[in-house]
Formats: sequence, structure tokens, C-alpha cells
Amino acid sequence: QVQLVESGGGLVQPGGSLRLSCAASGSILSINYMGWYRQAPGKQRELVADYFTGGRINYADSVKGRFSISSDNAKNMVFLQMNSLKPEDTAVYYCNANVYSGKSAIDYWGKGTLVTVSS
Repeated sequence: QVQLVESGGGLVQPGGSLRLSCAASGSILSINYMGWYRQAPGKQRELVADYFTGGRINYADSVKGRFSISSDNAKNMVFLQMNSLKPEDTAVYYCNANVYSGKSAIDYWGKGTLVTVSS
């Protein structure tokens, strides 16, 4: 079994910054993919940023130039640096990972961390 735990959410004023962290633990042989998604009230969950082990990185158009995804592969962690935050970035942010534990690769989700951008 694999657990993903997010941290770093909170209340921030417009224009401010936050750094989210996600730590994967458990039965992990390799991680093929890690990503950040978000879900605002009344809206569907959407991709924010992700990266594949081979190096490909994707960003949602709405966050390009403001958010940056990075990882610490040795620690099975992924980070999301969020700058120039806007009220429309308010959402619960979820970490997602595709993990190979020896039999097959499985998608896992964290429980989420709330980001509120408000003055």
C-alpha cells in the first residue's frame, strides 16, 4: 500500500506565494508519474501540473509562468511552488502518483490540502 500526504496549504493574500509538498510512502519500487490537481467548490477536479519520470512536465494554461513543479526523487516527494496567487486559485489541491510496487503500476491520491487566496 502507498500513502500520499500533502502539506503546505493555507490562507494567503492575492499576489502571495505558497509551496505545497507531497510525500509518498509505503511499498514503492518506482514512481512513474507525479502530479498536482485541484478542485474548486462546484467545479471538477483539474490538472495543475505534472511530470513524468522521463522528464516531461505539463502545466495548465491558467498557471503557466506562476507555478512550478519539482521533485526530490530520492525522498519520493513532489513540490508545487505557487507564486502570484489569485483568488481563482482557491481550491483543494491533491497530489497524484502512479506507483510501481512490484506487481503493477497503480494510481494513488492524497487527501488534499486547502489553498485559500483572499484578502
